[in-house]
Amino acid sequence: MAKVGCAGILVADTFCGPMKRLPQAGELLALDQMPSKAGGCAANVAIDLAKQGITVDVCGCVGGDASAEVLLKSLSSAGVDCGQIRRLGTHPTSKTVILLVEGEDRRFIHVFGANAAFDIGQIRRDWIDSLKVFYFGGLLCLPGVSMEQLAELLGYCRGRGVTTVVDVVVPQNQQAVGQLELILPYTDYFMPNDDEARRLTGVAEPEGQIEAFLRYGAKTVVITCGAGGAIAATGRHRWQADAYGVETVDPSGSGDAFAAGFVAGILRQWDMTDTLRYAAALGASAVTAVGTTDGVFTTQQAQAFIEQHPLMVNHSERQ
Repeated sequence: MAKVGCAGILVADTFCGPMKRLPQAGELLALDQMPSKAGGCAANVAIDLAKQGITVDVCGCVGGDASAEVLLKSLSSAGVDCGQIRRLGTHPTSKTVILLVEGEDRRFIHVFGANAAFDIGQIRRDWIDSLKVFYFGGLLCLPGVSMEQLAELLGYCRGRGVTTVVDVVVPQNQQAVGQLELILPYTDYFMPNDDEARRLTGVAEPEGQIEAFLRYGAKTVVITCGAGGAIAATGRHRWQADAYGVETVDPSGSGDAFAAGFVAGILRQWDMTDTLRYAAALGASAVTAVGTTDGVFTTQQAQAFIEQHPLMVNHSERQ
């Protein structure tokens, strides 16, 4: 029986590079490989949790095509249970081609596919009953997800003692903190990055973003800030964690690895300081290899890394 259920975005990723430059028009650029792997918030977090020795199920939608086979095989090979995934004949599997050019930000070519068909009705209550933590990844980027239905589901989780973690993917130019008013009162941990939080609230600084989310009812807010580390807040308490400096091969999946590390800390009942350090270590490890999950530490690797690389986490309490 799984301890964690991950629901939301599932994607079949194809990685091109790293390459020195993009090809010119009409030019053939040869690469050693273009691996296809599991991707998307729900898949990434599930695989990263499995690497921590945590039993995990994933819930979402894929098509009936060959890309679905790649995605499902990647999940199963990692030890993730795929019994809650629905296969559709009406949509292709969501796919992303990720272009990795040395010294430049990533470029993406995306097919939304079966993620458009995912809705809250797919999430079975008897499945929820079996979990310790329920993670929902990709909120605001899943058109079939009703805020009212998600709020009811999160309230059900709270009534059953299941801890809830909600992550977002915010479309460009969307300011939508008002849309969160229904779900944040039932959300134990809300985990946007600083750019997503800025788009949602219209507020530039993380402290103002945190205040907005807490005001709308979130129990705990964790905002990741890339190289700036992460900020966590609950009530009057604030934690500021630095980020680990590592050589970046591919930044894909770092935020999802951070989320997986945070969920691991929740399950292990660590305090916020230890949880943030562990999450930061997993987030840093994700960027050291091509792909969203390939470089992510196991528990033993993460603990050894943390022991060898002290990370500052400052705690303060507001008056």
